[in-house]
Amino acid sequence: MNQIYSSIPTAQLITVLCVQNGIEHVVISPGSRNAPLTITLANHPKIKAYSIVDERCAAFFALGMTQRFNAPVAVVCTSGSALLNYYPAVSEAFYSNLPLVVISADRPPHLIDIGDGQTIRQANVFENHILYSANLKGDFHQSEDESILDFNAQQVHKALQAAIWNQGPVHINAPFDEPLYHKTDRLSIDVPQLDSLKPVHVEYDASEFIKSWNSSAKKLVLAGVNLDEDIDEEVLKLISEDPSVIVMTEITSNISNKNFFTNIDSILAPIESEENSEALFEALEPDLLITFGGLIVSKKIKKFLRQFQPQKHFHIDPREANDTFFCLSKHFETTVNSFFESVNSSLDRVESPYFETWNAIRLKTLDYRKQYKNEIGFSDFAFYYSLFDNLPQDETVHFANSSSIRYANLFDSRREIKAFANRGTSGIDGSTSTAIGYGVASQEPTTLVTGDLSFFYDSNALWNTYIPKNFKIILLNNAGGGIFRILPGNKEEAYFANYFETTHDLNAKHLCDMYKIQYTEAHDLSEVDKELPLFFERNETPQLIEIFTPRLENDKVLLAYFEYLKTHIDFQSVLIKRATESNQN
Repeated sequence: MNQIYSSIPTAQLITVLCVQNGIEHVVISPGSRNAPLTITLANHPKIKAYSIVDERCAAFFALGMTQRFNAPVAVVCTSGSALLNYYPAVSEAFYSNLPLVVISADRPPHLIDIGDGQTIRQANVFENHILYSANLKGDFHQSEDESILDFNAQQVHKALQAAIWNQGPVHINAPFDEPLYHKTDRLSIDVPQLDSLKPVHVEYDASEFIKSWNSSAKKLVLAGVNLDEDIDEEVLKLISEDPSVIVMTEITSNISNKNFFTNIDSILAPIESEENSEALFEALEPDLLITFGGLIVSKKIKKFLRQFQPQKHFHIDPREANDTFFCLSKHFETTVNSFFESVNSSLDRVESPYFETWNAIRLKTLDYRKQYKNEIGFSDFAFYYSLFDNLPQDETVHFANSSSIRYANLFDSRREIKAFANRGTSGIDGSTSTAIGYGVASQEPTTLVTGDLSFFYDSNALWNTYIPKNFKIILLNNAGGGIFRILPGNKEEAYFANYFETTHDLNAKHLCDMYKIQYTEAHDLSEVDKELPLFFERNETPQLIEIFTPRLENDKVLLAYFEYLKTHIDFQSVLIKRATESNQN
């Protein structure tokens, strides 16, 4: 059967190069100026095209697919403000190292800034948050100028290679002149197979690391976001069984071990209000800090390590290192597995009370967190006990920003789950779209846990026909931005409710009816405990459960949790043990 393509060479060229560079999924938003791209991409047999109207949602949808595939996914839009709606997802991709390929149609240069509609200055529009901007030349009126096509081919290929090898967003801007809808039944251009970038092997000297490891009695390993690296059990065993090492993880670290400290804030927050907090933090202060993975959620660990800095900080990552704690010593540009394989034979086991001392505190926080459930009424915090009791094995869970992911980090998942969140820029703007994109890409059971502001902000995410039957949304509706009640500020003033908390009386039922999503609601803990098991069992249609929690109680319950830990855990035992060991030495 004959295919249908645009007769414009640049539209064909972009499509062929996308296929050559392994792009199999393209998310298209409707428009006229991008018609040549839409016609060609949507009809190519090796490309799966999706149609999503809202460009902001489309870009985050594609971002979720990149999380699953760990490969470039393209988004295509028309000219004008449509392109600007991609910017939130572009910035998220930039800081999360995700290969999002933005392809925008543009007007020819002679039609820019003369008063035409849907026309803005599109060249280099993302320049502060992009790996490469390919500003193509227009092959207007379907000419086949070889110099133009050669230039465009080189530019498109460079952009796609940058996305693949450097793992980040790129922008391809393609001007098209009318007529836009001329079609052909064959690809008429011959695009040569262009050279691919070769991965650069970076030599590194690990002698300073080995020396620091073998001489440090207090080593802290901190793991950030981990999307795809399957860290060897031998590495996890090495860092989890050394008595001089504490390993701190967050739920998005996606690695687990019975000795890992998964509830960072449950340890740091109670210490902050202790009278001798400085002495306690000094006891926890590491000599050596080792980090890997992406960004960290916990503000408390950032504050702690910036004030109580280690003597050395080494970061392990193939691409980049953020000097998050203002004391970065060296960046090893390799994977965690490769790095530890190269140094393992040179590392000594250092005898130290560091892990034992703080692990005793960690275990007590876990015990008292269980007990705290009996001390509180229905609230956001109470819901998370039920969530982690009911999450199925191997469920993929996306946590929206910002309360959702922070609550999750206070809990240990007793089952293996895969956890994701948009922590590059930590915005609420595309959480639902990203989770749906991931679910479409994986076709595995996927659950989004979100707050009300994040959900309603991105409600257009539901406006597509691709939501899998096994996709689920847990919506915590506390009638406003509950995170702001935890932050400093006068919460009794009227402006607080209007401008920070932004209170509302919305619910999701009508949205679910409109988009044919099965809707359930819960107003207390007994209803939650009754509905959640059924919610996770059903996989015949997309579902949403809306859980209404008390707006004025949630922050009190959370803050009281840290005070509860402080009251019940003897943090002073750390200092007593430290003094005893010093006297013995």
